Amino acid sequence: MNVLFLCTHNSARSILAEALLNHLGGPRFTAYSAGSSPRANQQPNPLGLQVLQGAGIATDGLRSKSWDEFAAPGAPHMDLIVTVCDNAAGEVCPVWPGHPASVHWGYPDPSEGDAPDEVKREAFRQTLLAMKRRLELLISLPPSKLDKAVLGESARELAKH
Repeated sequence: MNVLFLCTHNSARSILAEALLNHLGGPRFTAYSAGSSPRANQQPNPLGLQVLQGAGIATDGLRSKSWDEFAAPGAPHMDLIVTVCDNAAGEVCPVWPGHPASVHWGYPDPSEGDAPDEVKREAFRQTLLAMKRRLELLISLPPSKLDKAVLGESARELAKH
């Protein structure tokens, strides 16, 4: 099952979710992330990468990218699209090939504001923990709940956790 996590800049929350699901999901899940409008030369947030590495999660190959990459011909077919920030949830998304299920799982932006790095690092850790709880529920769903016909409803149920 291919899952695409979307955020505005693809530098913090969506990167965390991509790395975490690829770490937890085993052979059943492949995660990707993208942004609706990443800035020029956007890179993953260094504090997010530090938190992932500190949790033993690989960060090799993580990069900020536009969601246009996943709407283009030849892109991996997505089964589930998850917006993880409120801005991306309200934007008009591309038409995804195969019409995957979609859901919004909102998380506060751990990189926002002028707090010292240690405060932001802790915000990244808390965001990673919140995502971990929800993603563990996703990967533990039985195959019947991951079927295309019911996947959207299953993912929306997880938004309550």
